[in-house]
Amino acid sequence: MLNYIWAIMIAIGIVYGLLTGHIEDVGNGAITSAEEAVKLCITMLGIMSMWLGFMEVAKASGLIEKAEKKMEPVIGWLFPALPQTHPARPHIITNIIANILGLGWAATPAGLKAMEELSKHPVPQKGAVFPKHIATNEMCTFLVINISSLQLIPVNMIAYRSQYGSVNPAAIIAPAIIATTLSTVSGIIFCKIMCKK
Repeated sequence: MLNYIWAIMIAIGIVYGLLTGHIEDVGNGAITSAEEAVKLCITMLGIMSMWLGFMEVAKASGLIEKAEKKMEPVIGWLFPALPQTHPARPHIITNIIANILGLGWAATPAGLKAMEELSKHPVPQKGAVFPKHIATNEMCTFLVINISSLQLIPVNMIAYRSQYGSVNPAAIIAPAIIATTLSTVSGIIFCKIMCKK
């Protein structure tokens, strides 16, 4: 579906360029954008490598395991019906930790695996039976928390600001913490209200 959307947008741009006599600008824009995309990919690759390296060091030192243990009470409160031994639990914790550290690309595989496990091993709901094609309360809560994504270090935004010549790329940290805290708290409140209904 996304491929069709992009194809339509490109076609509209080309037709508009032809009709208005700016087809050269469309071509130049495509070349400039491709060049910027490559530069951005190289910048992101460096930053991603650095942070994933930090994550590996944290994992090897046992820091991630300690963080997971500290998060257990929070996970228990967020997902009260999720058993301690559920196979999705470690993936949910890894996803949340990666998101907090601003590592969206590292959070995605854990998030997909968590959803897969929640789908394969559905959690029994109080007084309700969910068919396989309907999301459970745990799946919905996890999705909302993942989307709202509390972040202490918005690595992606810092990288983008750095790439496009920001004087102080890290100035985004405080506003990002405030915005993501508010979005996460709002998301959790919403989930708690909806799950009780």
